[in-house]
Amino acid sequence: MEIPLSIAVGALAGGGLFLLLQRSVIKMVIGLLLLSHAANLTIFIVGRLRKGGTPIVQEDISLQTFADPLVQALILTAIVIGFGVAAFLVTIAFQAHRKTGSDDLDDMRDLRG
Repeated sequence: MEIPLSIAVGALAGGGLFLLLQRSVIKMVIGLLLLSHAANLTIFIVGRLRKGGTPIVQEDISLQTFADPLVQALILTAIVIGFGVAAFLVTIAFQAHRKTGSDDLDDMRDLRG
């Protein structure tokens, strides 16, 4: 299960880096979102996947089948924060596009103060 997720992390990170190098602001925002999803999947993989594991440790359950709830809480928090940052960046990109008429970074250099 870790190998397909590792391939997905590589694809998301590669696509995110490619989009961050583009000149369009919207493509940069999408690239940042892809990188944040790659980071979330990396945290999920590092948390050792356990299919059917319980997050509560009882006396009769071995620690080999224990599912760590902290990893899931961290990822959920990161998703919520990423959504807020994405909404903020899209709003800024929309306002910059409204002022310049373009989403090219060279056209936005004239937007000072």
